Amino acid sequence: MRRISIFGATGSVGTNGVDLIRRGGGADSYDVVALTGGRNIARLAKMARELCAEVAVTAHDDLLDDLRSALRGSGVEAMAGEAALLEAAARPADWILSAIVGAAGLAPGLTALAQGGTLALANKESLVCAGALLRRTGKVAGATILPVDSEHSAIFQALGLDNLESVKHVTITASGGAFRDWPLERLAAATVAEASTHPNWAMGQRITIDSASMFNKAMEVIEAKEFFGLDADRIKVLVHPESIIHAMVTHHDGGSIAHLGAPDMRHAIGYALHWPQRRALPVAALDLAALGTLTFRAPDELRWPALRLSREVMAAGGAAGAVFNAAKEQALDDFIAGRIRFTQMAPRVEAVLETLSAEPGFAQDPDDLPTVLHWDGLARRKAAA
Repeated sequence: MRRISIFGATGSVGTNGVDLIRRGGGADSYDVVALTGGRNIARLAKMARELCAEVAVTAHDDLLDDLRSALRGSGVEAMAGEAALLEAAARPADWILSAIVGAAGLAPGLTALAQGGTLALANKESLVCAGALLRRTGKVAGATILPVDSEHSAIFQALGLDNLESVKHVTITASGGAFRDWPLERLAAATVAEASTHPNWAMGQRITIDSASMFNKAMEVIEAKEFFGLDADRIKVLVHPESIIHAMVTHHDGGSIAHLGAPDMRHAIGYALHWPQRRALPVAALDLAALGTLTFRAPDELRWPALRLSREVMAAGGAAGAVFNAAKEQALDDFIAGRIRFTQMAPRVEAVLETLSAEPGFAQDPDDLPTVLHWDGLARRKAAA
């Protein structure tokens, strides 16, 4: 049986991954090595018991006793803390879903990748913060990295066997999030609750707010550059409110190949789980006649300045990706806590990028995890200040 680990099992992507493992036979079909989560101990323990995991890990040391109690009598080992996450990631597995949100997912992902299996990457921060380091780690270990973000999975599938030389550009779509139709002057008064509601996707709060600000899409633009080796001018963004077309690949002959599907993360996760095969998934088939119309529009960068910042990050290279992500995460924390307005997040990130670009070593690609974490910490402190 295939040995499988899921990092971030209790989040929206991880929960969908567990659902697919469960539907695929669960512990009878897969040897589940590790499941990790945050503070939702009840959900983590339920998953671990059901799938007969070797180990369940919470990222929070103070919840170890709670996890042990919830797993008592199950035979599942309970662990907690950052060191435990890395120990679990070092356990050999054939397929690992990296779904921890934020830069916190980088170290476990790198550790798992070094074991030489297949890393199904939903943690976009890994490529944004340390794309070169991630690729090098995978190459040395003989590992495979597969995209799980719906847009990058769509590009991967639409490319097929085509050579990138035949590709003129790729287009990733964006729903536009909660505020796509709001008057610009209203955005400054947007509340956390309003930003936390997505019109199409069922996701966690942080990624839903990132969708409203388009920081999520800005991250995906950078991720596309790192994952596929595309120049920045070959990556385009199109607002597509229905979220049916996830990405398109346009060739030099003028033809475009689009990937269409319902807005359901189980497609991208399932594709990565079964690749290179395609197997039946519990995802609704499209009824284009019922949909009737698909609409598109160019993104307004006055509404979504994060898209402009993504191009500046790609042009800068070096540590810019790590700084961009860390400043974004801190600005998001501050918005959720009520310390800044929705419209102050992008200026905060831009100011941090501008300030730290003068620091020695900024232009150099981080070549190890401590260097990435150095820039991450520096950017968070600057953003908080």
